[in-house]
Amino acid sequence: MPEFSPRRRQLVLAICCMSLLIVSLDVTALNVALPSMQRELGAGTSGLQWTIDAYTLVLASLLMLAGSTADRVGRKRVFMAGLIVFSLGSLLCSLAPSLDALIAFRMLQAIGGSMLNPVAMSIITNTFTDPRERARAIGVWGAVVGISMAAGPLVGGLLVESVGWRSIFWVNLPVGLAALLLTLRYVPESRAPKARRPDPVGQLLVIALFGSLTYAIIEAPSSGPGTVAPFGAVALVALLGLLWYEPRRDEPLIDLRFFRSVPFSGATVVAISAFAALGGFLFLSTLYLQNVRGLDALHAGLWMLPMAVPTFLCAPLSGRLVGSRGPRLPLLIAGLAMTTSGVLFAAFEAETSDTTLFAGYVLFGIGFGFVNAPITNTAVSGMPRAQAGVAAAVASTSRQLGQTLGVAVIGAVLASGVGSSPYRDAFVPAARPGWWILTVCGLAVLVVGMLTSGGWARRTAERTARRLQSPEVREAAGIIA
Repeated sequence: MPEFSPRRRQLVLAICCMSLLIVSLDVTALNVALPSMQRELGAGTSGLQWTIDAYTLVLASLLMLAGSTADRVGRKRVFMAGLIVFSLGSLLCSLAPSLDALIAFRMLQAIGGSMLNPVAMSIITNTFTDPRERARAIGVWGAVVGISMAAGPLVGGLLVESVGWRSIFWVNLPVGLAALLLTLRYVPESRAPKARRPDPVGQLLVIALFGSLTYAIIEAPSSGPGTVAPFGAVALVALLGLLWYEPRRDEPLIDLRFFRSVPFSGATVVAISAFAALGGFLFLSTLYLQNVRGLDALHAGLWMLPMAVPTFLCAPLSGRLVGSRGPRLPLLIAGLAMTTSGVLFAAFEAETSDTTLFAGYVLFGIGFGFVNAPITNTAVSGMPRAQAGVAAAVASTSRQLGQTLGVAVIGAVLASGVGSSPYRDAFVPAARPGWWILTVCGLAVLVVGMLTSGGWARRTAERTARRLQSPEVREAAGIIA
């Protein structure tokens, strides 16, 4: 890819961030709309879980395929296809006549979404070749998550109260169209120097693993262990199949050698933990604010601002810290803030007091704001640029898998605790185990982040990067070992 002027690089970054905005905005706005969907479509707790997890599950299953496909056939081409499919899925979601149809259209949305974020990140990685510039660009990328968290609940709440929950999907259409036209005009095409062959067996194993595991978790409270046990067995067999089959392929869906890099493995664990906490946090908060406190969607969205604003403010600061001092300090701040927030809810029932609820939201927002940039930068900076799409896709898969598991596990714990008791009376004690789980996720961010961000860990990343490519491919990609 040729070198572009600073202005052109910033324009490419802005276009890529537009794709992240519609994907993230969709998720945060949807959370505020869950109670309205529940009333109109007659959904139970598991139905609400599937409304979110049908999207994140398909997204997680296809991200690695999308990343490797983009490296092979062209990142711009795949990115534009993703914008078209995502926008079409959004339109169909707004017209869904039933819960089952909504879940199906959310899956179509996810097929398009799988072609957006990891591909956009690989475009950014190949556009910003200087490590410091790339870290700052990733900080801006992370700030867009904060913008979506701030705008999503407000925009979603306003639309739900004034027009209805279906209108939250309309926001994606003009942004998606604008991003498509700008991509066509300004984003350069790029691909890996050496094309990777498809891996259909690996892809099927990934789908079987993620799908069966999520189904087993969500349906366990209502169906019982006997019914979901076969799905748990399928997940285990699929995992073992991946571990056996993938190393034997010359060009696997995911190169397991990536995980010999300690920072890369650490970033994967941190991403799963942090986004599991985010998924569970938003799920519990939305149901509590609207179904227990009785707030409407707009006021529930306003209550989430103490979480969203710190995320928006801290994300670019985290990117600058990663660029100047490395990922260790941002991960320390993120882990401490998220853990403290979880303890406030789990041990002190923070949701029952306005003061502690506000403090818990602020702390979680600070933690989540600091965690995103080190995850992304660590995942892609230690890998060869020729495999940027695959590396970014693994990082994005970790995020979506974490969010899927967070909603599934926390929703299952909540459903088991509430049972047949009155919802308002049972919610706080039923949610307490869920808050403890989120506390453990915060501790995982802290401990794993500290253990995998030292100098010895970076040396393993350098060794892994050298082993991943032949000298010929390194020379073609412009990489010096």
